[in-house]
Amino acid sequence: MVKPLKRVKLKGFNNLTKTLSFNIYDICYALTRSQRRKYIEYIDEEYNAERLTNILTEVADLIGANILNIAHQDYDPQGASVTMLISEELISAKDIENTEAPGPLPESVVTHLDKSHITVHTYPESHPDNGISTFRADIDVSTCGRISPLRALNYLIHSFDSDIVIMDYRVRGFTRDVRGKKFFIDHKINSIQNFIAKDTKERYQMIDVNVYQENIFHTKMILKEFAIDNYLFGMDAADLTPRDDRTIRQRLQREMKEIFSGSNIVSTPRTK
Repeated sequence: MVKPLKRVKLKGFNNLTKTLSFNIYDICYALTRSQRRKYIEYIDEEYNAERLTNILTEVADLIGANILNIAHQDYDPQGASVTMLISEELISAKDIENTEAPGPLPESVVTHLDKSHITVHTYPESHPDNGISTFRADIDVSTCGRISPLRALNYLIHSFDSDIVIMDYRVRGFTRDVRGKKFFIDHKINSIQNFIAKDTKERYQMIDVNVYQENIFHTKMILKEFAIDNYLFGMDAADLTPRDDRTIRQRLQREMKEIFSGSNIVSTPRTK
């Protein structure tokens, strides 16, 4: 565990803005047009605006925030959004923890927030030809104050069925002490991974791309194990022919590799 920076006396409010943004992906194979439509309908129902509002409400409760306003919308033909404005809950200084360690799951933890927000947007979609369907959720937790929104990270990862998670954490702006000295970050961090629970780390392969001098931290996660039954919608792996099994595996794994790498895989032409 890394110790927090030495407490300093600030001039006024802590003006540092800490933002955690991440994309969560669920990948699926639905063979027919009807199955793909049913998958989209399932996702729209499973992660509708009401369910997303409940998840964000749990996040606000988890980090000890007061909810000021909620706007939510289910879209036609698919997708949903929720935006929640939150403010700080009055707490004593002894309750504030700012160490570099995994945040909790759904247990109650009190933190300090002000002029802050939590948002989520969903994007279900499907490939028109090869059976691949994906669900993406974009989540932002932005806070002003001493505590990082990374405290909510583990709960959010566990709230979605995630094959791939791509995360960014950035501290922006500055705050001053009573002598006028600027502070551009108020806690020690060398990786988002240090805030992720051990069981999650064991399930995912992870890589970092960090820009320490700019207080920018980036982590990608992809599931280590691949079980084809977990990716089939409306069908069973036992009913697949060996050739179909191989083709579907290739398509799913290619989709996951492209999303994880952020680039299309170019097929190499076969030579005679």
